[in-house]
Amino acid sequence: MRLLFHFAVTTFSNTYLLGPEAGGDAILVDPAAMDIQLLKLIETNNYYVRAILITHTREDHFHGVKTLLKIYDARTYWMREKVYDCSCRIVRGGERIELCGMPVDVMEVAEPGRDSLAFRIDDLVFTGDVLTAGRVGPTPDRHSRAALAAWINQHLLSLDGRLPLFPAYGPPSTVEAERATNPLFKLFKN
Repeated sequence: MRLLFHFAVTTFSNTYLLGPEAGGDAILVDPAAMDIQLLKLIETNNYYVRAILITHTREDHFHGVKTLLKIYDARTYWMREKVYDCSCRIVRGGERIELCGMPVDVMEVAEPGRDSLAFRIDDLVFTGDVLTAGRVGPTPDRHSRAALAAWINQHLLSLDGRLPLFPAYGPPSTVEAERATNPLFKLFKN
């Protein structure tokens, strides 16, 4: 499996492309914008987008979907029925699906008022805006922040420390780096 990265300057967010080493059917995670750079990344690496994963309900996680679906015969996976006027396959936490020959584990974020998913594809974890290097995603209040931190601690930080984490915003991290350096998780250390 090969992982490629695209930074959308219009939304300041990350999009990830995963597929076989030699090209072929591919997965796109959080297509923030469909611009010429993303199209070149897909095409010059001989990929054809078959699956689109969306981690969060904010538009800067899926703004490029409509254009992508005009170019590629892809299916969108999300926790809602539609993105814009395009149908999606609804996925829920605890579900495992097979996409483009890769196992995808769906993790639903159980924080009040948050419509978020994280995806584990082989040994890569895509966190959306739930967890960014050194930070926890935005929440409306302290109670929600504590609930989100508890979910992250239970579901993400309990994973193998070597696993890389790929957020929608900012640089990648690892489970171990977040355990050791993220100030919010000092609450959970003995």
